[in-house]
Amino acid sequence: MHASSRSIATNQTGPHEDLGRRVARALEHPLRKPVAEHTRTAFESARAWLAARPGVPLVLDAGCGVGLSTRRLAWRLPDHAVIGVDRSESRLSREHGPLPDNALLLRADLVDFWRLALEDGWRPVRHYLLYPNPYPKAAHLKMRWHGHPVLPVILALGGRLELRSNWRLYVEEFALALTQVCGREATAVPHEPIDDDYLTPFEQKYHASGQELWKLVVDLPHEPGLVPGWGDA
Repeated sequence: MHASSRSIATNQTGPHEDLGRRVARALEHPLRKPVAEHTRTAFESARAWLAARPGVPLVLDAGCGVGLSTRRLAWRLPDHAVIGVDRSESRLSREHGPLPDNALLLRADLVDFWRLALEDGWRPVRHYLLYPNPYPKAAHLKMRWHGHPVLPVILALGGRLELRSNWRLYVEEFALALTQVCGREATAVPHEPIDDDYLTPFEQKYHASGQELWKLVVDLPHEPGLVPGWGDA
């Protein structure tokens, strides 16, 4: 398969010089913005769906796009409950076949959804961030997940966190932020899909274009105390 996909263009030559300050700020000043009503409604439907599957390990597919990754994870992990979350109703409504019985797709704001999940004591065994928008301009650091105030919440949920990107610097910055928050070492490593076993359409497109793919995988404890004032869920 041949494809053409533009590589990341950035005005950064290395990790953002303001990353450490932004991470420290996220630790000191947790998000207090009100939760969007549509996200609260989506979260309640997810709670009910999970309640019908007591004891089944949870997998979160954060920013699932059109939901192909959620479907593929559910097929690979038939004894897990896989929830895919994306903010775009248009993406989620695209036809990609029926959902497996162990999968659920939700339209929700991830920032709010993660906070509700932590507040409710969710403990995903796996948590995927697959090819998030890189926001490659230096001025957009605060829009990358590791530069966003929600970072401590993402990490506090725990589980095996896996980030994949076609921009090595994104993964390296996330690793630096992870070490700052949790004191845990993580490294960006090459990701080579085996036998064209792609999780997302972006992964397939980037790989077919000859771009290098990168990932970070780290096992995290469930630590609500990472978020000041949160308490133990």
